[in-house]
Amino acid sequence: MIYLDNAATTQLLPEVKREMIDYIESELFGNPSSIHHKGRKAKSVIENARDIIADSINADASEIVFTSSGSESINSAIIGAVLANHNRGKHIITSSIEHHAVLDTCKYLDKLGWEITYLPVNKQGKVEIDSLIASIRQDTVLVSIMYANNETGAIQPIEEIAKCLVDKNVIFHCDMVQAYGQIPINMQEVPIDLLSASAHKIHGPKGIGMLYIRKELNWHPYIHGGKQERGRRAGTENVLGIIGFAKAVDVSFNKLQSKREHISLLKNTFLDIIIKDLADDKWVLNSHLDGLPSILNISFPQINAETLLIQLDMLGIACSHGSACTSGSLESSHVLKAIGVDESILNTAIRFSFSQLNNIEEVTIAVSKIVEILSKQK
Repeated sequence: MIYLDNAATTQLLPEVKREMIDYIESELFGNPSSIHHKGRKAKSVIENARDIIADSINADASEIVFTSSGSESINSAIIGAVLANHNRGKHIITSSIEHHAVLDTCKYLDKLGWEITYLPVNKQGKVEIDSLIASIRQDTVLVSIMYANNETGAIQPIEEIAKCLVDKNVIFHCDMVQAYGQIPINMQEVPIDLLSASAHKIHGPKGIGMLYIRKELNWHPYIHGGKQERGRRAGTENVLGIIGFAKAVDVSFNKLQSKREHISLLKNTFLDIIIKDLADDKWVLNSHLDGLPSILNISFPQINAETLLIQLDMLGIACSHGSACTSGSLESSHVLKAIGVDESILNTAIRFSFSQLNNIEEVTIAVSKIVEILSKQK
């Protein structure tokens, strides 16, 4: 199998798998909230992992809360912030290309009385700062903008947005689930209040995410029923997942630049072969080259995306139509619509997403199979 769906999830790194197996075999199964030896040992493992993850974004360990996923992190960030600060206003700003974890949370809050503004994006898939500033009102309490888009890879001007919102005294949440582990960020330099990330996008395990909450921020817990995570997230911690998350962070961030260069080479090689071997009328590039190196979104107007995906899967090549969280939906991509992709080719778009575990040979084979399939289309 040639796996080119890394924006949906990634394979466990060997080092991560080994770390998790070692913990299982150690029989340190204690509950981190227990005061006996096994409980204290589990607690120390969690706190060590928290330190590693905090260091990856230059935050304080006390600002990191473990969650069950990126989606829980996003829900917790937005709902916890607006509930705690409802006296400041009930207006929220987000963009039209956010992940559904953000969009659906905003729809939920809309039903409860909050007003939502959905910012448009330009053809590059980016929020215009002037548009954001013009949308801020006296009752604006929170802005939620993703760092990098999960369908096109478009990178937002996060530093500029963050600094603008500090001046406006508006809370800023950033969904960094897709960008974490690819783009370095320093929380001491970029004034983000809430940041969401997930382990399974960086070759860690599924079922574990994190939420950064700036120390001074007024925020309410989203899940209740226990005092875990300093009272900010009830429920017995996923110790095994946390261990895997920390190891994935340790490996990924220690070779961030070399990993980025490798993935960029894969993306450029893929695109170079497409340009060379496919006629111009047989493909349309939906991504922009200044986006995440890991994501390439291309429409092939001659063939429906689902048909092409099935044929590629039969040949041992895995890729996707778009976000895994909307799999099975008949709706066209809201992201591609927002950036102005022609209606006639919306359902012919394929997302290819690369990781450090892919190689040039895989990319070359995948493109050759695509060319072979398209050559048979009339």
